[in-house]
Amino acid sequence: MREACQLFSQKMLGEDVTIGLALSGALTPAGLGISCLVPLIEAGFIDWIVSTGANVYHDTHFALGMELHQSRPGLDDLQLREEQIIRIYDIVFPYDNLLRTDLFFRQLCRGEAFQQKMGTAEFHYLAGKYLSAREQENGVPGHCLLAAAYRSGVPVFTSSPGDSSIGMNLAALQLEGNRLEIDPLRDVNQTAAIVYEAKKKGGKSAVLILGGGSPKNFMLQTEPQIQEVLGLEEAGHDFFLQFTDARPDTGGLSGATPSEAMTWGKVDPNQLPDTITCYVDSTIALPLLTAYAVDQHAARKPKRLMERMIELQDHLLQAFKAQGRKS
Repeated sequence: MREACQLFSQKMLGEDVTIGLALSGALTPAGLGISCLVPLIEAGFIDWIVSTGANVYHDTHFALGMELHQSRPGLDDLQLREEQIIRIYDIVFPYDNLLRTDLFFRQLCRGEAFQQKMGTAEFHYLAGKYLSAREQENGVPGHCLLAAAYRSGVPVFTSSPGDSSIGMNLAALQLEGNRLEIDPLRDVNQTAAIVYEAKKKGGKSAVLILGGGSPKNFMLQTEPQIQEVLGLEEAGHDFFLQFTDARPDTGGLSGATPSEAMTWGKVDPNQLPDTITCYVDSTIALPLLTAYAVDQHAARKPKRLMERMIELQDHLLQAFKAQGRKS
């Protein structure tokens, strides 16, 4: 844990480093969005994010002024069901939170601004604009991850956009004839463009991974996309920091260890000393990392990558065309 905190604050927070955060596990319902992720974004310590849809969805409850409560595991789940109480391990909240949040997204996405094809980063950026306004209306500024990301120009991607309550509601809107269409392939190129730009401008790329799963692989696959698929010269991410309680021998360590990821081109082999897998629960590690980093390192100027996304995509496209790969 000490080595992880030092790697993050002494190397990953360099001005020339672009930091991606992979977010999985039920962190925002437990309040880690408010206490850790929002402060990291506001300090300029996170430049882009890949999250599960569930973390984004449940984070929205806070911007809408809803309450979630700490309880404990081992409750009578049948009784909770009868009382219309939802449980996420030791967090409980009324079923009505889901219904009201569903209604918010359906009403929002019926708006004219959403009647187009977009990637998940564009969708979340636009939603974050409205959630930031809702925070102010409800007197809860700084409570919502998407709102903070919008204010700082941080792209937020969802690697499996249909695998969450947000995706379920967008699917229902499609049945209504809504013209909103989420393009996951655009996300693949946009995330690769972020990493390619960071490296080709003489900087470095860092990944901070909380948990594993699809967000971890989606973030790491940016390098194979650049090297293997697009055929552009690159060596891999420069810094790799993961908090996980999974093990590689059971197949549960999604995306594998840094050294195994190196064989895929995901991690620069020359940078393996700057890779750390810390086997600890994210809910323990993230508050410690956040407190350490905020105390030890001055705030960084936000890179505001979302506002430069068209430019970044164009740079990647021009590089791909220039090398003339056709097979």
